[in-house]
Amino acid sequence: MSFNRDEHGTQRPKGNHMTTADMEHRIVRYGDLQPCKTAFIDAHTPGSNTKENFTIIGGGVSESPDQHVHIAISHGFNIGAAGQPPKCRNSLHIHRTAEVFFVLSGRWRFFWGRYGDAGEVTLEEGDIINIPTGIFRGFENISTDYGMIMAILGGDDAGGGVVWAPQVIEDAKDHGLVLGDNGKLYDSKSGATLPDGVAPMPVLNAEELKAFPEPTTAEVVPHYVARYWDMMALADRTPAKVIGESAMLRDKPGFEVDFITRTSATADMHSHKFPSVLMPMRGHWRVTWQGGSATLAPGDTMSVPENLAHSTVPSMTGESSLYRVVATSDPAGLTWKG
Repeated sequence: MSFNRDEHGTQRPKGNHMTTADMEHRIVRYGDLQPCKTAFIDAHTPGSNTKENFTIIGGGVSESPDQHVHIAISHGFNIGAAGQPPKCRNSLHIHRTAEVFFVLSGRWRFFWGRYGDAGEVTLEEGDIINIPTGIFRGFENISTDYGMIMAILGGDDAGGGVVWAPQVIEDAKDHGLVLGDNGKLYDSKSGATLPDGVAPMPVLNAEELKAFPEPTTAEVVPHYVARYWDMMALADRTPAKVIGESAMLRDKPGFEVDFITRTSATADMHSHKFPSVLMPMRGHWRVTWQGGSATLAPGDTMSVPENLAHSTVPSMTGESSLYRVVATSDPAGLTWKG
């Protein structure tokens, strides 16, 4: 039998057999998520200073040394989450690889463009958006309670970080936070200064800003947003292909996303040649593999190793839905086709 070493340095059987104890290291429960409140440059800016960032699988794009990474195993993509109270927003920024969100709880407004006024869309629970790369984007919890959105970022290094709109960097400076050109944050309120040899992160100039498109709502929504109840209908007999080469949202961002319901789930054992991740939206789900089983609830995240035969079915009656993310060999490249 061959082995891999996991993120703890422990030998684990490769491919076809994992014990329940082995797999517990690959499950992050919603209630065990550890937030970072200083993940990004707008952490002190009024209106954005109450948000929480979660890095679940992979290093993500956090700029803070305080960010906790739950699972460090490389998957070819990253899984994270953002939790925000009502009226809290995430400031305008750009990613160089795909950024996909589905709404776990709450009601969210996503907006984009240099000043956030080129277009916008409101997402309800279960809806998903594949935000095009190369455009400034932000999002805000517009519900009346704390909300959570789950995120998929393309690539193991998620494109090397975040590019902020110039006004975000300027506003942050007024509240004590400076981003170094090494991608790390320094808080002058805590007495931190830029180390020798580290300069402030350059602000995009007017000429550079011309390269970033400003698509309208009509250009973005039909091709990059899928609604929960549409996916529920499409996944009546077989899983709905949500993101992929021939999916509802046609794209090749380095991973595929499927949507599975009670009626499209199967107890048949199957495996994937690349790592996959299971993320329940509604209901409880029983995952079974050779060597053990586990039950997942909404907000839980489970990493399934490549080549591990497993089945995923609802374990209780009632509404059941689940997102499945599977890595592909496609590069985590651009998604905006405007």
